[in-house]
Amino acid sequence: MKTTTEGRLIIISGPSGAGKSTVVKSLIQQCPLPLVLSVSATTRPPRPNERDGREYYFLTTPQFDELRKDGQFLECEEVFGRGHWYGTLRPQVTTGLKQGQWVILEIDVHGAMRVLEDKELQPITIFLHPGGIEELEQRLRARGTESEEAITRRLEVSVGELALMHRYRHEVINDTVDRATSEICEILKSYQERNACSKS
Repeated sequence: MKTTTEGRLIIISGPSGAGKSTVVKSLIQQCPLPLVLSVSATTRPPRPNERDGREYYFLTTPQFDELRKDGQFLECEEVFGRGHWYGTLRPQVTTGLKQGQWVILEIDVHGAMRVLEDKELQPITIFLHPGGIEELEQRLRARGTESEEAITRRLEVSVGELALMHRYRHEVINDTVDRATSEICEILKSYQERNACSKS
């Protein structure tokens, strides 16, 4: 009986404004590995174009609290003090890995540090950033979607996140989406080759 080779867990994180979502979407479309994006759970209400189980699993606060007490999250936190919780569901990740999928966690740095506490997972960790705090500020301002106070807060958080970059195995600068996508894909394929060599 043929068994499925277990997949790999990939963490892609970095400061807000680094372009993580855009690069991850490009990576899943272009990289020839069985990549899937882990869908996070949240207590915030869905926006008009969002669907449960696609963008997020939308939970009530009591539902989220119950899962948290049961240890069903690899990591979870209240983001930017808005009163809404976000988290990575452990069963979704472990099921995907057993099916041979390479599961991507697109999470913030503090969430990544919590996942790294689980020594069994051994994720491939990639820190994505735009090249420096000045470039990051330019990108946040170019969005035109946040107040000066919100931008200042995000930059303060980003300084602390950049200080943890050394905890990641790989650093990728997102100067262009195509180049960052190609670099990450090559990193991941190198792990696939190592897996193949170790089994031969």
